[in-house]
Parts: sequence; C-alpha cells; structure tokens
Amino acid sequence: MSKRVVVLGPPGAGKGTQCALLAAARGLLHLSTGDLLRAEVAAESSLGQQVKAVLERGDLVSDDLVLAIVRHRLSLHQGGWLLDGFPRNSPQAAMLDDLLADLEQPLQIALQLQVPEEELVARLLSRGRSDDNEAVVRKRLQIYARQTEPINARYQERGLLQWVDGLGSVEEVAARICNSLDECAPSEETIC
Repeated sequence: MSKRVVVLGPPGAGKGTQCALLAAARGLLHLSTGDLLRAEVAAESSLGQQVKAVLERGDLVSDDLVLAIVRHRLSLHQGGWLLDGFPRNSPQAAMLDDLLADLEQPLQIALQLQVPEEELVARLLSRGRSDDNEAVVRKRLQIYARQTEPINARYQERGLLQWVDGLGSVEEVAARICNSLDECAPSEETIC
C-alpha cells in the first residue's frame, strides 16, 4: 500500500497507536509531529527547551517549525506515509497542500477519529505525562475544537474525508480504519 494519509483527531483519540499499527503492517512512513517534538525536548536542545515551555502551557508549536520538520522527512521518502498531528488548523492544511504539491505527493485520504470528550480526558490523564493535567488537557481539547475541526470541511469538500469511530478495542478501531482505506476485509480480529 502506498497511500498518503492524514490522520486527524483530538489529543487522546488514538492517532499514534493506530498509525503505528498501520505503518508497521503496510510499510508506511509514520510521521508523528508530537513524537518528533518530544524527541527534541528529550534531547534538551535549545529548540527542545522552547518546545517544552510551549507544551507545558498547553499551547501549540508554531506552524513554520512543524512544516519544516514535515517537509524534511517527506522529501527524503518515496512511497506511502501517514501524518499524525499535522495539520492542526486551516493555515497548516493550506501549507501542507502547497508542500505536497511541491513534492508531487498529493494527499489521498484524511481519516478523522471520533471520540467523546470525557473519554479523551480520561485517556490523556491516564498517560501520566508531566504536561498532562486536567486543566492542560481541557485547554488542548478546546484548542483542537476551535482550530482543527474546520479542516474537516476542507477535506470533505475535496472528497478526502472519512470518519472513523475511535471507541472500542485497538483491534476494532484498526479494522474500521482498514475498511476506510479499502485495504482490508471487515474482520475485527486482523490488524491490516
């Protein structure tokens, strides 16, 4: 499979878990901007210190920085990929469209994972990360609702958006994603 996929959903929806499974099963490049940024924080670079301060406030890292990371990684890769955590707002979606046109790697599908807010809060608080407390978690969800959800209309208009129920076991959600990608039989016991 050489699909080029954006996986959308609020923090805690399971994007990272599902992308990791799909990438491993299908040999796709999994680009998680959150993981890339956390790696900078772990490296304690000056950039990492800036990122850490932003994340602790519950804010989002600048569009230019995230786009530069994505551009670099996609320019080195031929084949299918999954973007997890980008785009997060309409300007980023427009920037991504331009980037993908430059790289001649047009987006083929956008998957939107749907999970109720209270389930998201519970999931995020159970992770035990130092930057996850209830106030920060709820702020992130508010930012998501305000900035990210308008992207759905953009992808819907282009016929790229597929909604996926993010509740259930990891395997059940994976099966729904595979069905959305038209790559797998509707078996809930097989991760595509």
